[in-house]
Amino acid sequence: MTTIATSAPAAAITQSSSAFSPGPRSASLESQKQSQRLARLTGLFFLITYATSIPPVLTLYVPALSDPAFILGGPFIDSVTWGAILELLLIAANIASALTLYPVLRKRFPVLSLGFVAARVMESAFIAIGIISVLALITLRATAGDADPAALAVVGQALVAIHDWTFKMGPGVVVGVGNGLILGYMMWKTRLLPRFLSTLGLIGGPALLLGSCGVMFGHFDFGSTIHSLSVVPEFFWELLLGIWLLVRGFNPAALAALDTDQA
Repeated sequence: MTTIATSAPAAAITQSSSAFSPGPRSASLESQKQSQRLARLTGLFFLITYATSIPPVLTLYVPALSDPAFILGGPFIDSVTWGAILELLLIAANIASALTLYPVLRKRFPVLSLGFVAARVMESAFIAIGIISVLALITLRATAGDADPAALAVVGQALVAIHDWTFKMGPGVVVGVGNGLILGYMMWKTRLLPRFLSTLGLIGGPALLLGSCGVMFGHFDFGSTIHSLSVVPEFFWELLLGIWLLVRGFNPAALAALDTDQA
């Protein structure tokens, strides 16, 4: 009698507490909400990479990279410094876009998702080297003094060449592998994005790699018509990816499938 009397309330308490505890469905819904927040953050970071990468190339770095006499001295040009600051923000957005995607994609691709993070970090390392070369130009321009102009010109050409090749290798080769092939493949397999978008990534990656290899082997110049055409698919893949994720987020059904596979 005593055993029955004490165990019945215990069973009732256990049953009552389980009724108020969150079940698997609630945990899954919370996980999907978190993933959607990460999707929109990823989209925002991708769009920030566009806003911070284009002005330095098109306008801000032009005085330093296009004029062979820039290193020989002259007034301070703050646009070059602003270009370096924008590219530092570009590095932060690059790495952030990989970190926000990683918790979602690792559920299906624990190795490839880490590879995408590594590719973003490697791309950012190349960009950082390019920033240092441009800042070195500014330093020499301000402190060269009575140095031999011919020697300064050679050093300036070397720094410009370093910057140009970091751009060709980072946003060229590494982006083709990371953002194009790796990210495009993961999005294709998970269906987190519409198939037409992930297909664009799978096309853009190899096209960018072929264009970069053509420049490396001297078949055509960087910025030529052929090279520019090889960049177009990757350009629109990343732009549309950022817009889609910021506005629409991930496919809810695909997110639910990811959580089911992980369980």
